[in-house]
Amino acid sequence: MSSVTGGAESPVADDAESAAADAPETHPIEVSDLSVSFGDVPVVSGVDLRVERGSLVGLVGPNGAGKTTVLRAIKGTLSPDAGEVRLDGDPAESLSAREAGRRVASVPQETSLAFDFRVRQIVEMGRTPHLGRFDGHGPDDDRAVREAMDAAGVARFADRAITEVSGGERQRVLLARALAQETPSLLLDEPTASLDVNHAVRTLELVRDLVDDGRAALAAIHDLDMAARYCDEIVVLANGGIRAAGPPEAVLTADALRDAFDAEAFVGENPATGSPTVTAFDGDGADDTGDSTGPADPRRIHVVGSGRPAARAVARLTAAGHAVSVGVVPEGDATAGIAVDADVPIVTAPPFAPIPPERRSEAVALAREADVTVAVGEAGSDGPEATGENGPNTAVLAASDRIVRIGDDFGDGGLLAAVA
Repeated sequence: MSSVTGGAESPVADDAESAAADAPETHPIEVSDLSVSFGDVPVVSGVDLRVERGSLVGLVGPNGAGKTTVLRAIKGTLSPDAGEVRLDGDPAESLSAREAGRRVASVPQETSLAFDFRVRQIVEMGRTPHLGRFDGHGPDDDRAVREAMDAAGVARFADRAITEVSGGERQRVLLARALAQETPSLLLDEPTASLDVNHAVRTLELVRDLVDDGRAALAAIHDLDMAARYCDEIVVLANGGIRAAGPPEAVLTADALRDAFDAEAFVGENPATGSPTVTAFDGDGADDTGDSTGPADPRRIHVVGSGRPAARAVARLTAAGHAVSVGVVPEGDATAGIAVDADVPIVTAPPFAPIPPERRSEAVALAREADVTVAVGEAGSDGPEATGENGPNTAVLAASDRIVRIGDDFGDGGLLAAVA
């Protein structure tokens, strides 16, 4: 604030504003070059991440990648071998447990509790960092506990013993305890793992609302679709370090998921939310070494067919690393939508109308360039739709050097073997 005297700004105020402008920017959570080992077994190394105010960052990766270890290092329940954790600009190791508890609250994955406390008592424990040794709960504490239980949906069984509630309900009680702490930052370790789909969505909606109100949150999430839907940024942790980081649409790619999870995946767009959606496959497209890094001999494959079976074929072939093209398919068909998500060449035509000659010619050219054409369902049958004089893809199939015909109920492994 500037203090004005006689029409001139105070030099003291000028100095204060200048100092504030020159001060380094602080972040609720900042991790620099973090390394943790258990004995002589390294878990994570060189981890750098930052969580801004008003941001939800998702930490994803395979089991054993070190997600919980990173969260524990930030919380201060384990000491890193190297690197630094800062909370609101201060080194975490310099903070007392009480002060750290005022800056960050955590929701652990483990929901077992050793004593037969009432649910309300568990939530009240979140107020501990705000109380002196001999302080009792005051009106602010009662308010915080009440609001936290209401938000987490546990108020109705507040007087029930914690041993009498389900695993999912325990998870929500621990969330309420963290909310009662009223910290600027939240750490959540698989917060939806024990929850049904309704409470999982409610939990992440609640976290999203808190973040939108200015809090910072870092959450380890195993559900990639949920992470894509709710997170501002995603950090992929695998093989002891960060493999990718950024907005969901930039990070959740087939290549990144293959690298991190050693699995093949197709990444599309959820039509309801607009966020990326991930379909994982069983890795039948692994190379000869057993690594899911794409096929040993990637091919150019043209797909003919429509509906969900053809759409699945496009997704599976794309995930396996083949160069796919599609058409002719009706505009608005499921196969057309998958092809757009996969960013592959596609030829479409208006449904229930003759195919324009120029569209047919484009599909014929793609089929001629392909190593193999996969004809799915009716397009792969001997019926008139495929082979009749006016069949929509008769000319496309005729231009193909090699045709693989599959039914609607094909298996993924059989499809990949057929095009090899």
